Amino acid sequence: MHIPDGYLGPQTYGAAYVVMVPIWTWASRRVSRTLRLRQVPVLAMGAAFSFLVMMFNVPIPGGTTGHAVGAVLVAILLGPWAAVLAVSLVLLVQALLFGDGGITSYAANCLNMAVIMPFVGWWAFRLVGSGAVRGSRRRWLAAAAGGYVGLNAAALSASLMFGLQPLLAHDAAGRPLYAPFGLAIAVPIMMAEHLLLFGVVEAVVTGMALAFLDRTEPLLTTAPAGESAPGPRGRRRLWIGLGVMIVLTPLGLLLPWITGAGSAWGEWGGEELRAMLGHVPEGLARLSGLWRAPVPDYAPSGAGGSSMSVHLAWYLLSALAGSALVVGAVFAARRWLAAMGEAG
Repeated sequence: MHIPDGYLGPQTYGAAYVVMVPIWTWASRRVSRTLRLRQVPVLAMGAAFSFLVMMFNVPIPGGTTGHAVGAVLVAILLGPWAAVLAVSLVLLVQALLFGDGGITSYAANCLNMAVIMPFVGWWAFRLVGSGAVRGSRRRWLAAAAGGYVGLNAAALSASLMFGLQPLLAHDAAGRPLYAPFGLAIAVPIMMAEHLLLFGVVEAVVTGMALAFLDRTEPLLTTAPAGESAPGPRGRRRLWIGLGVMIVLTPLGLLLPWITGAGSAWGEWGGEELRAMLGHVPEGLARLSGLWRAPVPDYAPSGAGGSSMSVHLAWYLLSALAGSALVVGAVFAARRWLAAMGEAG
């Protein structure tokens, strides 16, 4: 669901920035007013969880891959506005450092995964789980429903962005300049993948994570969203849990390799597009080289011919470095917001 550079034309990615700038501004003000100092580590852990869970690619054998996002879990614990900032920071690190998602399409990716997904999922959670007590099965099912609905809402938005491109921009011969597949292809394919598989993965991850936290960290999950925080022992356990996730992230590279799954739908490189279409759309080719990430696809340039063991090692190092950067970005953002609040 990470839209790369070149798949969206200026009409779309420009409009996404126009929409996202006031959302980022309002989210920053809202979080600076409501997020307490003791909750900053929780927000940092939530952002790291989102970054790491996106590295666990789930393959469709012989087909494509997808992943969970974790945005709804952050929204349930800290509120949807906190999720906006956390997932936006995750997507920024992914785009700048790893080339996972584009720079021009950054705001569009944030709109899908950092706004639509957490808000829709949070509303679904509140609707299904209204009145459910902590530790109840209905509360966990509500979290799973929120994850499922939220991810599919984000997938629908992304598929519409893809599918509209041939209508918005094409050359004199009628060939699309950016994403090459129209609504009749983009929407059914993306929604089938997410409704049948990836949404289920998101539901399982969200429901099981909340069930685990309900049982082990009551100080985190009993208070209303925006007021919860675990004690020191609970924070240590959560950091250890994230460390375990880091160690396991190479599975997200190994499983697609074993099953022969290709790139996620809509995230193909130029050579893959040339093989499918016989050409690379002109606008896509122009924008795709706009930013060269230092560690593209979670491995340095030139590592393409290396053995799988080398790729797995780089994937593990990328998980460690990326999660550390995300955590640092959250703490830096909180200090900046606090300084802005004092200056105001």
